[in-house]
Amino acid sequence: MRRVPRQTFPLDGHSRRASTLAPRLAIWRSRCSAIAYPDARECAGETPDDKTSRRSMTAEARPVLNNPVPLYVVGLFSMGYVDFYIFLMPLYCLSLGMSAGEIGVIVGARSALAVFLSIHIGVLMDRFGTRRVTLFFVWTGICLAPVFPLVPWFWPLLLLQIVNGGALSFAWSGSQTLIAQLAEGDAGYIGRFSFFARIGTAVAPIIVGAAWDLGGVWPAYLIGAVWGIVLTIALLRAPEAEVAPREAHSARASPAFRLRDTLPRLSDYINCFALMAIPAIAATMAIMFLRTATSGVQFSLYIVYLDGIGLTGTSIGILFAAIETASGFGSLFAGRAMRFGDPQKTMLSGTVLSILFICATPFLGGIFALLFLAQAARGWLQGVVQPMMFSVQAKAVGRYRQGSVVGLRQTMNRLAAIVIPPIMGVIADWWGATESFVVLAVFLLLACVPILRITRRAAETATPAEEAPEPT
Repeated sequence: MRRVPRQTFPLDGHSRRASTLAPRLAIWRSRCSAIAYPDARECAGETPDDKTSRRSMTAEARPVLNNPVPLYVVGLFSMGYVDFYIFLMPLYCLSLGMSAGEIGVIVGARSALAVFLSIHIGVLMDRFGTRRVTLFFVWTGICLAPVFPLVPWFWPLLLLQIVNGGALSFAWSGSQTLIAQLAEGDAGYIGRFSFFARIGTAVAPIIVGAAWDLGGVWPAYLIGAVWGIVLTIALLRAPEAEVAPREAHSARASPAFRLRDTLPRLSDYINCFALMAIPAIAATMAIMFLRTATSGVQFSLYIVYLDGIGLTGTSIGILFAAIETASGFGSLFAGRAMRFGDPQKTMLSGTVLSILFICATPFLGGIFALLFLAQAARGWLQGVVQPMMFSVQAKAVGRYRQGSVVGLRQTMNRLAAIVIPPIMGVIADWWGATESFVVLAVFLLLACVPILRITRRAAETATPAEEAPEPT
């Protein structure tokens, strides 16, 4: 398709003389065209190139620019909501006298629904509004919080954990979708959102631990309900993202709710996985897999090795805190990193360095200062790369598929988290803890070769034709 000159904003076959209109009117008409005529997106300023990104950096183009504070509060409390219960559940199970196996099953059950329904929930956000769907799951978590102290038996508690864990996971997905939609994939805003989310990750366990020590199970879970209420207020203060129109003549009309629309559809899953055909999506998903692999190394081989060389639990905890803290500050630089060069190459380069930092652990001689610096550097790189990935994905699929791509991302994350740890264990048993770092480094670096080809293709095809079609 021949590219339309920059100053032309056609709405139909008779409007090619529109280049003589005033710039404000032209931009307004181009955005109306993007809503009413999805096929004309190339003319509507929807391209993810640098010029379009700079041109859309206005308060008129992005409502989030007027007051982004509610969205940052949403990031803090939505991520903290998940970690609140991750920390609280083992404490509650231990107080009930459950075995380690039972605790492991209950803790792991929180991801059961997210594996299968993340894509479906993402599609519902695109279809009915992200904030509306997110609020439903936040309210579900609020209602279930006081039920936990009333359920001291394994099987009912397992069922409750499955439902509540899914609700909290979907609420976090909705928060990610909302910032991507309202910021139009801008890495700077997504990076600051990620920074506040990491604050929630750090603060939530401290609060729930103090509540548990001071009052036990009831105060802890009631604070969980209060946490959800604060998140609700923040969501209500945040603007709702635009919903994809069902018909061209009713661009702003909300689609009618039908109960059957809440049921999963095979076509929705097929369409979401088809997003992997977009080079930018394929590249970021592959990079995400490598990031998950390095996290798998950290939570398995890394701890085993550090314990083997005589590091105390406090020292290991400091190393883990270093990567989380550095990652939070690194996310603040994501917007600048997007402007340094090709985002695809920047993301892959940062991931390669992260692999080298974690796999070089046995060669640091057990010196704590070097281990600390390696963790801090890896955390900073991961903090920079993550918002960039979200930004590239958001710009690649268009404004009406943000929930779908977040659902796909969450699904792939969950699957990787299930598959990778057992592989790490097999490698460690076969080669030993120290040699396994080298084996994994070779494997992960070789996996970067095909990803490099994908990133090059993504950079070459970063055009409006790459964007996914709107849902129907």
